[in-house]
Amino acid sequence: MSETSLRLEALEVKAAFTEDLLDQLNLTIYRQQLQITQLQRELQALREQQPEGTPRSLRDELPPHY
Repeated sequence: MSETSLRLEALEVKAAFTEDLLDQLNLTIYRQQLQITQLQRELQALREQQPEGTPRSLRDELPPHY
């Protein structure tokens, strides 16, 4: 094989790996967006459960080791 053919093959291999990596990253971003959306829904549900103007006790603010 000529040097040009070897270099072309190496570039094709890199392109294939890059495409695979891009697909994996896209899937990761998609899954993370689903998680974010679900967490936003859960946060909204929690906010709706707590009535507005409910006084909070300072005791609720203390870390558990106190």
